Amino acid sequence: MPDAPSTTPAEEPWLKVTCDPGLTQWMAEHRVSLACTTYQTGKLLLFGRKPDQGLSVFERNFTRCMGLWADGQTLWMSSQYQLWRFENMLRPGELYQGHDRLYVPKLGHTTGDIDTHDVAVETDGRLIFAATHFNCLGTLDPRYSFAPLWRPPFISRLAGEDRCHLNGLALENGRCRYVTAVSTTDELDGWRRHRLDGGVVLEVPSGAVVARGLSMPHSPRVHQGELWLLHSGTGWLGRVDRDTGTFTPVAFCPGYLRGMVFVGDYIVVGLSQGRERNAFGGLALDGEIARRGIDAQCGIQIIHRQTGALAHWIRIEGLVTELYDVISLPEVIRPMALGFRSDEIQKIIALGEPAGW
Repeated sequence: MPDAPSTTPAEEPWLKVTCDPGLTQWMAEHRVSLACTTYQTGKLLLFGRKPDQGLSVFERNFTRCMGLWADGQTLWMSSQYQLWRFENMLRPGELYQGHDRLYVPKLGHTTGDIDTHDVAVETDGRLIFAATHFNCLGTLDPRYSFAPLWRPPFISRLAGEDRCHLNGLALENGRCRYVTAVSTTDELDGWRRHRLDGGVVLEVPSGAVVARGLSMPHSPRVHQGELWLLHSGTGWLGRVDRDTGTFTPVAFCPGYLRGMVFVGDYIVVGLSQGRERNAFGGLALDGEIARRGIDAQCGIQIIHRQTGALAHWIRIEGLVTELYDVISLPEVIRPMALGFRSDEIQKIIALGEPAGW
């Protein structure tokens, strides 16, 4: 059961999820489920397939949840002041209430409110994340809030001030290689004055600018040797030429883009309507949506990587109007998770292999 009631006092559904008729078949063909976060309402949403091939939607509450990373068995998620590691408690072939994955929060790291955005696990198992309030990349520390790893060369010192809005990170060959920032400013909230064209992609660890002149870039990803990102302020996803810094648009999406993952020949992206007018208002995205005569959407779109054509979609309506991150769950049919607002987390117990004395 969900952590929160599914209806408002007026009996209107608080969440309405619809999808195109071919979505679950696509998920079956690619042996994948999807997950996303919405920090606005504090929800982790899991999308899978029911036995009748309908769309399964499962939600749990986590305050201001944002960054996600998963490999099918382990899932990492950032929340308002903690980073959580979930583990699948089910053995191969085992089901719980019809679900083949039961993600249980096993380990929580208290970081304080450092505004953690993207998270990823490097090849050696190190968790790395964008500590946006501190304008740097960080990792976990067993004693302190977090351990800073790297900051852009234009940031003069580590301070709890969101100066450049460093938000996204991309791995290549198992190590962090690129980050995105909304500006190169070195003062509190300086990035807000440069939302239209101050965004950059930076190389790690050199700090070299790979691309500039971007509008609120997010979610950089390296796929098959190409650098991709979401040009969020314009509504376009596309590739960046690492030699020239040129951004090549591939597909326009009717919403503020955040969260991107590759599944085969497809790109899965998250869309938001945009609720923070001081951050989202006045962008080129607004004009493009008006020109096309459409409305901004909240949901997930699945884009064909080579053609830029829309293949499948999930639309989310109701109280949820924005998403932050989107990930795939490989080899997963129908996922669920435990939260802290029901007594399931107290009562579900699974024993590991005997360890001896």
